[in-house]
Amino acid sequence: MQEWMTELVNQFGYTGVFLLIAIETIFPPIPSEVILTFSGFLTTYTSMRVLGVVASATAGSLVGATVLYGVGRWFNPDRLKHWVEGSIGKALHFNPNDVNRAVSWFSRKGSSTVFFCRFIPIVRSLISIPAGIARMNMGKFFLLTGAGSLIWNFALVYVGLLAGESWMKITDYLDVYAKFALAVLILLFIILVYVFYKKRFSSH
Repeated sequence: MQEWMTELVNQFGYTGVFLLIAIETIFPPIPSEVILTFSGFLTTYTSMRVLGVVASATAGSLVGATVLYGVGRWFNPDRLKHWVEGSIGKALHFNPNDVNRAVSWFSRKGSSTVFFCRFIPIVRSLISIPAGIARMNMGKFFLLTGAGSLIWNFALVYVGLLAGESWMKITDYLDVYAKFALAVLILLFIILVYVFYKKRFSSH
């Protein structure tokens, strides 16, 4: 996978960066770390410039995030409630009020969540879906997603520039960071599920 991504950027420059980041935002398993650090390296010996790469990557991030936001808008609270009222929701002891509480929480905390999740691999893409479900203001979503993406993209491109021909070593460190971040999120998710079910069953 890494070879064709770097070749695409090498051949098509800013357009390649834009397309790959847009795809990566929709399909998180594609590593933006490779795309951005390699692009940063390319700025050391091609006509590509850091600001151009960052702008292309951020535009791609916004396009991909908007697609997922649209998915969330389609998969609205009413559809979620319908799913919760089904056999799977009942088996997991969910009820329609859980959907209302989740949407209400995101409405209160969504701004900081959308921004800070842009620095966490995989989650930074998927966070756009609950933002859409909660009907987060589109302008605010666009602004927060753009700001978070801009910082993330600039950091990785600049690191790639500084690393030069050693850019691939940077991706190894970033891979460790990604695995650590995901492990922490999984642990937090398990804790939240435990607390949720403990409260649910203790109330009966």
